[in-house]
Amino acid sequence: MSTHRRLHTGWTLSAVDGARDITAIPAAVPGCVHTDLLTAGLIDDPYRDDNETSLTWIGRTDWSYRTEFDWQPQGFDRTDLVFDGLDTVATVRLNGVPVATTANMHRSYRIDTGGLLTAGTNTLEVAFRAPYAYTAEREAEYGALPGPYDEPYQFIRKMACNFGWDWGPTLVTSGIWRPVGLHSWSGVRLAEVRPAVRADGVDVHVRVERVTDAPVEVTAEVAGAVVHAVLPAGQTEATLRLDVPDARLWWPRGYGDQPLYPLTVTAGDDAWTREIGFRTVELDTDAFRLIINGEPVFVKGFNWIPDDCFPARITTDRLRERFDQAVGTGANTLRVWGGGLYESDDFYALADAMGLLVWQDFPFACAAYPEDDTMRAEVAAEARENVVRLMSHPSLVIWCGNNENIEGHQHWDWREPLGGRDWGAGFYFDLLPRVVAELDPTRPYWPGSPYSGAPDRDVHDPSTGTIHIWTVWGQRDYTFYDSYTPRFVAEFGFQGPPAYATLRAAVSDQPLTPDSPGVMHHQKATDGNAKLLRGLGDHLPQPENFDDWHYYTQLNQARAIAYGVQRFRALMPYCMGTIVWQLNDCWPVTSWAAVDGDARRKPLWYALRRAYADRLITFHDGGFALVNDCSEPWTGELHLARLDVGGQPLAKDTATVTVAPRSVLQIQLADTIAVPADPARELLTAELDGVRAVHMFAEDPQMLYPPAAFDAKVDTDDDGVTVTVTAVTLLRELALFPDRLDPDAAVDEQLVTLLPGETATFRITTARELPAEQLLAYPVLRCVNEARP
Repeated sequence: MSTHRRLHTGWTLSAVDGARDITAIPAAVPGCVHTDLLTAGLIDDPYRDDNETSLTWIGRTDWSYRTEFDWQPQGFDRTDLVFDGLDTVATVRLNGVPVATTANMHRSYRIDTGGLLTAGTNTLEVAFRAPYAYTAEREAEYGALPGPYDEPYQFIRKMACNFGWDWGPTLVTSGIWRPVGLHSWSGVRLAEVRPAVRADGVDVHVRVERVTDAPVEVTAEVAGAVVHAVLPAGQTEATLRLDVPDARLWWPRGYGDQPLYPLTVTAGDDAWTREIGFRTVELDTDAFRLIINGEPVFVKGFNWIPDDCFPARITTDRLRERFDQAVGTGANTLRVWGGGLYESDDFYALADAMGLLVWQDFPFACAAYPEDDTMRAEVAAEARENVVRLMSHPSLVIWCGNNENIEGHQHWDWREPLGGRDWGAGFYFDLLPRVVAELDPTRPYWPGSPYSGAPDRDVHDPSTGTIHIWTVWGQRDYTFYDSYTPRFVAEFGFQGPPAYATLRAAVSDQPLTPDSPGVMHHQKATDGNAKLLRGLGDHLPQPENFDDWHYYTQLNQARAIAYGVQRFRALMPYCMGTIVWQLNDCWPVTSWAAVDGDARRKPLWYALRRAYADRLITFHDGGFALVNDCSEPWTGELHLARLDVGGQPLAKDTATVTVAPRSVLQIQLADTIAVPADPARELLTAELDGVRAVHMFAEDPQMLYPPAAFDAKVDTDDDGVTVTVTAVTLLRELALFPDRLDPDAAVDEQLVTLLPGETATFRITTARELPAEQLLAYPVLRCVNEARP
């Protein structure tokens, strides 16, 4: 028998080093110091204006969490104190007696209370040491190590981006960030269950902890298959093989269904249940292709960062909203980036149910890491725990050793400051692959990203393995994506500001300008705003005011990433993956995200919905590429046309085409279609089965568009507003930004190019009545060739 009891009430928080007079304020568990201080009204919102900069003392302060609870003995053999997550360096005291010390946010801790609990009132304290004090001590012991920022995150096993990033604030947390409770049990408990799933069954490896010499029966059951085993005295492990020959396979979204089967394991009176999916996963390392159930999958994905700087605030509903936004673009993959976390169980369960593949980085990012005994022990413990915790999830398809650390060692001038010291290679090429091979041999392991398949190969070689493309955004125009013919692009991105309502809520500047103090504080990238303007290049006009800056830079972000995605998809099957940097933000910021820090979809999101569509037409290498990422052929009449900007056809062509399943068909254009008489006044269109691509022969500032003219109708009902726009002239990438009128308003479509006579309908979800004259006017309604007021 066993019981579980949460210890989440009655906690208080105190500063213990005298830096601030904060004593016994109410504390939320799970939670962290920052959110407790915010709730108590002792600090301002860290996400607003530059408040972040006045809060650095929190990460330099020691903190104590305390609670009292009543406990009565109930006859169990053992009672364990279980912390699912402590952030980070802590001493745990039960009734004044130290029972554990911790130094790893990525681990859980189970502590035998050993008779320390007393009938009646008990006290529990978790005393956190200041993260900066700990890292300073570790750095002094080991010596400074290279990294991207003047922050010591590689010396502590903690979410690296807590220490700031080029999209995130420096908010160094402490706290009991995951649940805590008491587990009372007798006889035996399931200490570890490892389901190694096959296409036709599962091998369940079981390890128990026992306080009895009596034989223990272990049972595993799934999909009607049941297997028993008996552990005699002294034996703690067994493997139970369950064969399910008729199991339905689990597939990634777009490739099939996601059937899940409850797997239940019991040992004595203890039980463990998870949902599993039957599937196989292989990695073709020569071409870097993920192969699920024998079928190569083109990865259409996003990089994922922690969705809040304070992870205890991330609920299942919030994750579901973010996942819905990911799959709403047509994505099938999330890469959990190495500067963040092993995410919650809910994260992976949602991915299982929704058919999202998960690429899991081990949490190492962009820095050289010490490999001394202290760090090695922590890394081994966290890796073993999280591999076991997550391996039941069919969505998890690859383990990756780190983010950009191998690249750093090869290309970022680390070698001189390292002076021959270790930098993490022992983790990525030895410890972590051994852990995965031992515990989870059904999944592939890859040492890092970018990585070209061997330690002596240049990670920038696009012909093998994975690459990250940061020449675009960093130095080159986005058309430079055309110079790459990669196997798999695991990171590439382009910045844009958040939605207007998001920026306005986070920044109190009056007026907002691109370089006003609050706007600049919410731009963490080095030279970020200058790169935004430089990135406009010849593609769009230089902005004359804030409204133009906001619109053009958001639009340019959307165009840049769509351009790259379409380029790489047109290379299928040579290229088999694009993972955009990034889906989400952890706070309101100008960044590479498609969904901003207040969960609003940026224009990039709408552009990616087209670029990630199962069927795509894109201008490619002087012609058009027809991309069919479906299991059925794509057949029909392809209509090609060269038009003038007034919509009149100058040349036409048609062809009956068939694009085989999961393939690309290249269409070369006749000169009558491909060669304009006047590039500034002409454009190309290609259309097949309702899918259309439009290509301009010149950049927008050089195009001689007519000033936009249209007819519009606004209809309001109980659920929102419908805006119907009929083009009188060409309308280049028509967009509505209703959040300028109602911060809660959202629109279902953006960036629609209409030819004269065509109509688009925009559905706005809002609880307010939006004035028609404002909805249809600058700066709410925009298009590239708008007629200015």
